[in-house]
Amino acid sequence: MDSAIGTYICQTIDCSKPATLQCPTCIKMALAPAYFCDQECFKRYWPIHKTFHKKQEEQDEQKNKFKFTGPLRPGKISARLFVPDHIKKPEWYLSGQPTEEMKSKLQQVVDCKTPEDIQKMRECAAIGRGALDAGHSAVKAGVTTDEIDKVVHKYIIDHDAYPSPLNYNGFKKSLCTSVNEVICHGIPDDRPLENGDIVNLDVSVYFKGFHIDLNETYFVGEVSESSKFLVEKAYNCLQKAIEICKPGTMYRDVGNIIEKYITENGLAVNRTYCGHGVGQLFHCAPTIPHYGKNKAPGFMKPGHTFTIEPMINQGTHQDILWTFDNWTAVTADGQRSAQFEHTLLITEGGCEVLTARLPTSPPLDFKI
Repeated sequence: MDSAIGTYICQTIDCSKPATLQCPTCIKMALAPAYFCDQECFKRYWPIHKTFHKKQEEQDEQKNKFKFTGPLRPGKISARLFVPDHIKKPEWYLSGQPTEEMKSKLQQVVDCKTPEDIQKMRECAAIGRGALDAGHSAVKAGVTTDEIDKVVHKYIIDHDAYPSPLNYNGFKKSLCTSVNEVICHGIPDDRPLENGDIVNLDVSVYFKGFHIDLNETYFVGEVSESSKFLVEKAYNCLQKAIEICKPGTMYRDVGNIIEKYITENGLAVNRTYCGHGVGQLFHCAPTIPHYGKNKAPGFMKPGHTFTIEPMINQGTHQDILWTFDNWTAVTADGQRSAQFEHTLLITEGGCEVLTARLPTSPPLDFKI
């Protein structure tokens, strides 16, 4: 692997060394490459790793039987990338399980960040914004989402931070890439982007003990007028939601604002996936639905930090999961979906968009 991008991590569960040795059986079976640090690690892990080959065969069989809702088909997924030892890592780096996150009282209680916390989150957000802009600059026809994942991963680790999605509940990549009918949680793979696609890049960063989260949807070459309309309205509804964020606003009102605007424009808001609190935990209270007449509890207070990330669909609001990877959520009718997300801080006078676009950010493909 190109050292300018980074090195892969050894596939042995209790090993976190960089790896360049590929499994020969994976190569023979034309699977996504699995890497090991040395022959001893490979031999030690072989009894477990060989089950991966059977699992991949079963997954390919599931794909062949799966009834896709749209034209998109998954590519091969490569091994996860290495994170240097000096970088502070979340609990799931090796285990894959956010156990302490799920046990935390912050799943029920919204904490107010201290000035010190807020400064760390601003630093984390600056890395996240830079990583997303780097990924945006790489988007073009012929580039794979796996290549974009490597660009984002390198930017984050070069800034001594950790890509929050990496191994979170077993997610293999440092970035979520959602193409066309994918609503969210698309896994980067070797499918090249095509002229006319839209692609969402969702970046999350862990730095100095805090997480942030942001995403944007981009055009690949020349896209249809309907896709332009979808992406622009997805952007606008987030901006309208941000405008009401201030102390005293009810969290449930966010969904009312978004759904009113979106339904007036003949589109639909996904109801399965929500905005969420973010900070010392990747996901925590509050939960922020993006649809109207929801029952989300609570009021915004100074020091609250959370995401708003409405997923807007051309057709039905309903989604289905690609059961062969248990991550990729797509529209139930195969029509396209677009999304934008920011991490927000409630201040005494309103709110601060921690992940705001910069004058140096590559421009979006529509007027804002």
